[in-house]
Amino acid sequence: MGKVSGDSKPKGRMSAYAYFVQTCREEHKKKHPSENVVFAEFSRKCADRWKTMSEKEKQRFHQMAEKDKKRYDSEMANYKPSKNEKASRKRKRAKDPNAPKRALSAFFWFCNDERPKVKETMPDTTVGEVAKELGRRWNDISDEVKAKYEALAAKDKARYEKEANAYKSKKTKESAKPKPKEESEEEEEEEEEEEDDDDDDD
Repeated sequence: MGKVSGDSKPKGRMSAYAYFVQTCREEHKKKHPSENVVFAEFSRKCADRWKTMSEKEKQRFHQMAEKDKKRYDSEMANYKPSKNEKASRKRKRAKDPNAPKRALSAFFWFCNDERPKVKETMPDTTVGEVAKELGRRWNDISDEVKAKYEALAAKDKARYEKEANAYKSKKTKESAKPKPKEESEEEEEEEEEEEDDDDDDD
């Protein structure tokens, strides 16, 4: 097996439950190819069905997960991040607590609404699996629902741009503004030196 380059980080491993949900989705699509799935409902049904399944029924999904774990561990053993990736990690700077909060994309607004539902219907799943499920749900929602989140994103973007401009303006003024205490001390010293010179002239 060749080395996995930094640009193609190994795909995260899937849990037994994730394989079960994936299988349910595939079966449902085969039976009802033209039907739009309501994912909150579908996921709830999957979670309920998983809870009532015997260990014997779950066994094949555990085997699939175990196989994927070996694949992931093997790929990660050969994975070496690229120089660019390492450099970008090192370049992370400390955030200014006064800086405006970045605008959220439509997808992130959607995730804020859906994440609690996913966690409720998919207990004992990893962060990566929750993210994958959110991605699947986002791809399958209607344009009408997406438009709602895109409107939220546009509003948030306008808020961020306004706050960012005010923040930059304030930072520019602060950097241009002289430090009054230090200047006044220097002026006092200069005045004292001038007075001493005048005394010497007399």
